[in-house]
Amino acid sequence: MTVPSDWSNLTLHLQDSLTSAIGGFLKQWEWNITQAERTLDARLAEENFQNVIWYLVVMIGMFAFIVVAILVSTVKSKRREHSDDPYHKYIEGDWSTQPQIQAYNQTYIISNSSARTFDGPGSP
Repeated sequence: MTVPSDWSNLTLHLQDSLTSAIGGFLKQWEWNITQAERTLDARLAEENFQNVIWYLVVMIGMFAFIVVAILVSTVKSKRREHSDDPYHKYIEGDWSTQPQIQAYNQTYIISNSSARTFDGPGSP
């Protein structure tokens, strides 16, 4: 026949064992979850880094495209300005434009009121 103290000792022993087993299970579970979170965080960080790199590449590409477009349009507009200019044609070797240059000079002087008078040093 068992004594009540034996039952209490057995109950305490079972309680300690169960508490220890549940504590170990919870520690292992927490460790597994922490490892899974670390693995997931590392994978997400890598994917985010790749996304950021692609974003930067696209933004730099768009910026470069805009800069090149501005430069090309500026060069084209400057060429267009010079192609209509008789001085430019004359300098490049189109000697037939000399009468046009004289006409250009006359229209420039007539149309530009500030070129009619000279008030600089040495003026009368």
